[in-house]
Amino acid sequence: MKYATLVLKNLARSKRRTLLTIFSIAVSFFVFSALVSLPSVAKQLLADVASAKRIACHNKAGLVYFLPEAYRDKIAKTPHVIAVESESWFGGIYHEVADQFPNEAVDPADMVKMWPDRGISPEAFQQFTKIRTACIVGRGTMSRFHLHVGQRIMLRGVAYPFNLTFQIVGVFGGNTPPDVLTFRRDYLEGALGQPPPILNYWVRVDDEKAAPQVIAALEDRFANSSAEVECESEKAYIAGFLQMYNAMFTMAEALGLTVVIAIGLVAANTAAMSIRERRPEIAIMRSMGFSGRLIMSILLAESLIIALAGGLIGCGTAFIVLKLFSVGKLVAMEPLRMPPLILLESLIAAALIGLLSAYIPARSAVRRNVAEALRIVT
Repeated sequence: MKYATLVLKNLARSKRRTLLTIFSIAVSFFVFSALVSLPSVAKQLLADVASAKRIACHNKAGLVYFLPEAYRDKIAKTPHVIAVESESWFGGIYHEVADQFPNEAVDPADMVKMWPDRGISPEAFQQFTKIRTACIVGRGTMSRFHLHVGQRIMLRGVAYPFNLTFQIVGVFGGNTPPDVLTFRRDYLEGALGQPPPILNYWVRVDDEKAAPQVIAALEDRFANSSAEVECESEKAYIAGFLQMYNAMFTMAEALGLTVVIAIGLVAANTAAMSIRERRPEIAIMRSMGFSGRLIMSILLAESLIIALAGGLIGCGTAFIVLKLFSVGKLVAMEPLRMPPLILLESLIAAALIGLLSAYIPARSAVRRNVAEALRIVT
């Protein structure tokens, strides 16, 4: 610790170079940690939301094709099925096109049975079943638009030629996606003048071990019908949507790694230039009795401090930006955050950049002949 003052004075010797190096490393790790966090966020979202007891049942031809109303009772009579919920998509816009968020109509009867992990309070569910225009909103959307329970809001129809006005009776909690809005299908049916098309049947089973059996039974039951079904676990259903972004996630990881490698080369060049300029000084220190190992430790400590400072600033900025982006006007996704593992990996990478970039030039400077180096001074 007695050489800590010497390390700090050396860092302050060329403040501009030190600050620029820290800034360049910070920018690279901001990009790296932000981009690499995206796939981890998707996986965490899947783990938080999906339940092994829920099954999504949709048209085998694709999600743009609908299912008949008569399927509900047949699905409900299947062994191990304890709840069935019809889902119809509304897709309304709150104010502007940029203000879109998922909004869907469901049957309220089995809502709590189907989604016990959504944190629906008994009071909110009671109001939801009593008030025809009731809706329950995700906490992210509530925060994004500064909404409150009891407020009335209107969504402009896009897929439907009419607008709908809702009364907020509750807020989703638990593992619910934070940007969702759910309302009653009978309200949509009244506005449409006929039962709205069913995009999906959500099915809950009594035991997760029975899920494969129920999936097979439902697919067999509606095989060779005019609307064959494809059933899959909630996890597989959500993963299917996330697969559309796999290429983007891979590119993000590759770009982040490329940025770190590039800045590592820049840091190595900067360290080499700095140590090359200090060769006479290193020779004088050696002539005064400083050991080569001690000088190496001082040089490596300087480079390590610069790299870690840049890594901390970059990762910290990325964490704050992701947090602000999560609750800002663009999206309302509370799960959008930097996993602790990414932060640890980034700091380890920063430390390696600091040590490796300075090791070779420092080793070369320490091994240089003292007399030859001192001639440069004179």
